[in-house]
Amino acid sequence: MLKKVLIWLLWAGFIVYAFWIAPPSQPDTLELIQNLSTGQWDNLNPLIVALFNLMGIWPLVYSAVLLNDGRGQWLPAWPFALLSFGLGAFALLPYAALREENPPFAGEKTRLLKLLDSRWLGVSLMLAASGLLAYGLVLGNWQDFIQEWQARRFIHVMSLDFCLLCLLFPFLMKDDMRRRGLKSASLFWTVALIPVLGPLAYLSVRPPLVGEKHGDC
Repeated sequence: MLKKVLIWLLWAGFIVYAFWIAPPSQPDTLELIQNLSTGQWDNLNPLIVALFNLMGIWPLVYSAVLLNDGRGQWLPAWPFALLSFGLGAFALLPYAALREENPPFAGEKTRLLKLLDSRWLGVSLMLAASGLLAYGLVLGNWQDFIQEWQARRFIHVMSLDFCLLCLLFPFLMKDDMRRRGLKSASLFWTVALIPVLGPLAYLSVRPPLVGEKHGDC
């Protein structure tokens, strides 16, 4: 119960901070988002480009855990996973607060679940994220990024959203590990303490789900 209360408080605090405390929105924010979305990156800081695209990878990472988790929940997980493509942690924190601990996975996997359960998806996302990180860290301008972070709400909130997604994943991964019979504390902490690449490595090595064929199957 305490964990749920803390998640709700974090969600509410993030909303208050993002809309009333974070730096103001700049008039060219929409143009920046359009350029980032359409690949017009010539005049953009590679750190910002990398961060924006990593935020597109995170929803796929969460979907690979949420959609099998939601099979046994009282509320469907797919709306939260879908909204996370645009809202990030704003959409995922409520699901984390509303869900119940749910180790079992019952029934057959759909085609979508088979795709999300595939190790090849984890490997593909790992390669994409590694390339983005290398691009941003090697070619990026940190001084410019810090200035943008201090002055531009979009960059500021996106960065905090990224950090929240890193922190939230272990809470959902714990049940995912239990569903797969994984009891390694070292695996859990390794994944939990390595941002982005840790969760992607987990998706790349975790054993496939096997549904229980009893109950409400």
